[in-house]
Amino acid sequence: MHVRSYPFGPAIGLEIDPLYGRLRDEEPLARVKLPYGDEAWLLTRYDDVRIALGDPRFSLAQAAVRDTPRLGPQRMGAILTDLDPPDHTRLRRLLAHAFTVRRVEGLRAGAERLANELVDELEKAGPPADLVTALAVPLPGLLVCELLGVPYADRDHFRELAAAFMSVTALTDDEKLARLGELAGYLAGLAARRREHQEDDLISALVVAQEEGDRLTADELVQLTVMLLGAGYDSTACQIVNSVVALLRFPGQPALLRSRPELVPGAVEELLRWVPAQEAADILPRYALADVELSGGTVRAGEPVLLAKHAANRDPRRFPDPDRLDVTRDAKGHLAFGHGPHHCIGAQLARMDIQVAVAALLTRLPGLRLAVPEDDIEWRAGMAMRGPVALPVTW
Repeated sequence: MHVRSYPFGPAIGLEIDPLYGRLRDEEPLARVKLPYGDEAWLLTRYDDVRIALGDPRFSLAQAAVRDTPRLGPQRMGAILTDLDPPDHTRLRRLLAHAFTVRRVEGLRAGAERLANELVDELEKAGPPADLVTALAVPLPGLLVCELLGVPYADRDHFRELAAAFMSVTALTDDEKLARLGELAGYLAGLAARRREHQEDDLISALVVAQEEGDRLTADELVQLTVMLLGAGYDSTACQIVNSVVALLRFPGQPALLRSRPELVPGAVEELLRWVPAQEAADILPRYALADVELSGGTVRAGEPVLLAKHAANRDPRRFPDPDRLDVTRDAKGHLAFGHGPHHCIGAQLARMDIQVAVAALLTRLPGLRLAVPEDDIEWRAGMAMRGPVALPVTW
C-alpha cells in the first residue's frame, strides 16, 4: 500500500494541490502519514467526508486517547471537539441557550454601521490600503468582543491573545501555551465579574445557561469561550479577505453583486464553498468505532480518517463545474462549517460578518481592485487558516 507524506506541499495562495483532485477521482481512500502520530486515511469525496462528519460510527472523542496523526508534537483539540454525544450534546445545548440566532442578528445593525465606519476611514486615507488591517481583522474582532462582552479598553490585548488560538507553528509550543493561559485567565476573570453583575452579552448568557438543572462549570465556560474565538474571529477575518481575492479573480462577479445585492447571502455561501480556508485537511481526525464502507473501500474499526473539506467542496459529483466561482449557484450543503453534531456553532455569526463586509466593500468602493499582482501577495505561514499577511487594494 502506497503511503503518502502529508500535507502534500505548501499551500500557495488560494490554490488547491492538484493531487487532491486526482485522489478524489482515483483513490478516494488514500493512506497518508503526517509528521507525528498514526497513519490515517484521507477522504476527498463530498459524500465520504459528509458521512465521516455526521455518522456516529466516527468518533472525535477517541482522538483524545490516541496517538493522533498531527502536524506538530502537541495534539490540537478543544472541549466540544474532544467529546461525542451524549456529553457533547449536553454542552452544545447549554451553549445554544446563549448563542441564539436572535443574539447574532441583534449585532447586524451594529456590524453594518461599523463596516461603513471602517470604509469611511479607508476613503478618508485614500488608496492604496491594506484590507487586512483596515477591515478584515477589526470588523470580526470588534464584533466578537461585542458579543462576548470584552470591555473596550481590553480589546487590542484580547485580540492579540486570541490570535494564539489559531497558531499551528507560527508560535513555539511554549509561547502558545503561555498566551492561551493568559487568555483563559482573562476570560475566567470576566466570567467571575458577570456572575456578580450580568449584562446583555454572551459571557453573561453562558453564566446563567441551564438545562434541566445543569450549568456550565467555570472551566467549561472558559474552554467554550476560547473555542468560539476560532469561529468568530481569526477564521472569519481570513474568510473576508480571501473572499475579496476570490471575487476579484473572477471578472463580472463583483459587478453582478453590485447590481443585485439580494444575491449577497447566497454569494457568501458560494465563497465559503469555493475558498480553501485551511491549508490542509481538518486537523482533528475522527476514529472509526466500527467498520465503515465508503466509496473508496472500508475503514476498519480503530482507524483514523482525515477530512479534506476543501477538496470535498470542489467535488464535481456534488457541485457541477466546481472550480468556477458562481455567485448565483445554490451552494447550500457545502462543508465549510462541517456537518452533523459538530457543525460550527458560530456559523451564523461568521456568515453575518462576511455578508456585511462584502456588501459594504462592493457598494462603497465600486472600483475595488488589487493594488499588486495576485502573485505578489504574501500569505501567512504556520497558521490553521489561510489568508494574506496583507492585501493591498485600490479603487
